Amino acid sequence: MNRTRGGTAMKYQSIVRVKIQGACGGVRKAIETARQVRRDHPEEKVTVLGELVHNRFVMEDLAAAGIRTVEGKGRSRLELLDEIRDGLVVFTAHGVSDDVRMKAQRLGLTTVDASCPFVLSTQKLVRKKLADGYAVFYIGKQGHPEAEAVYTSSDQVYLVTKEEDIPAGMDRPVFVTNQTTMSVLDIQDLFEAIRSQYPNAEFHDEICSATRLRQEAVLALKDTDVLIVIGDPLSNNTRQLEAVGKKAGIPQVIRAESAEDLHPEIIPAGSRIAVTSGASTPGRLVDEVIRLLEAQ
Repeated sequence: MNRTRGGTAMKYQSIVRVKIQGACGGVRKAIETARQVRRDHPEEKVTVLGELVHNRFVMEDLAAAGIRTVEGKGRSRLELLDEIRDGLVVFTAHGVSDDVRMKAQRLGLTTVDASCPFVLSTQKLVRKKLADGYAVFYIGKQGHPEAEAVYTSSDQVYLVTKEEDIPAGMDRPVFVTNQTTMSVLDIQDLFEAIRSQYPNAEFHDEICSATRLRQEAVLALKDTDVLIVIGDPLSNNTRQLEAVGKKAGIPQVIRAESAEDLHPEIIPAGSRIAVTSGASTPGRLVDEVIRLLEAQ
């Protein structure tokens, strides 16, 4: 039976907004940092080194405020610096390597760091372990700016994306950590695979609290037929929410960038729907999706 809202029959049995979701503190801080730089320096060029956060709607808003972004598929932050000759440079929420910081300094650029505090904490931990003589196994996504800042920092950092990437025959102590936006389920699987080869390895789970809480909220969903995940295709934490929803056994998981990208006709009538969003997704996009579903 269809529910009613305001006397109007609804196509779906229920539409629930997942309690913990959406833009995290690190994302909000990065956006406000960039906007504050623009306000403080109205006449100067302000450039973000790479996408400030992985959401095109946020980037469009920043462009409208006169904040330029340099980005190029397959190009590192170090390479992208070559496109900036003057003005102020904002480092993104994903963090940058020490090489990027030093190059910006050599180029005489004024820099503003909008890195997420959790990302900076992981980088600090990796630097300490390297200084202590460890080999670092870093679980992350190839080419992702947060991971890139770590795995390019030393030849003793080994990127692990899957079990086959685990280095064999390491003759020094091993420290294992990870990108902050990975899946809580995938991390544990890779931890166990590494532990089987290196039983004395030291492990440190660095999934940030925002990512963990959003994934746990999806895993805790009950009586859900359809999970809709709102976020940018480039957002790793959004893709991980989608993956967690599938692993949780939710029958239909849909990832959409916005209401314009969602096709309600593929959702069966009478479905119990839950809506969540990635940590770089503006809340207004979720509001628009829910209004679209309620109008069916």
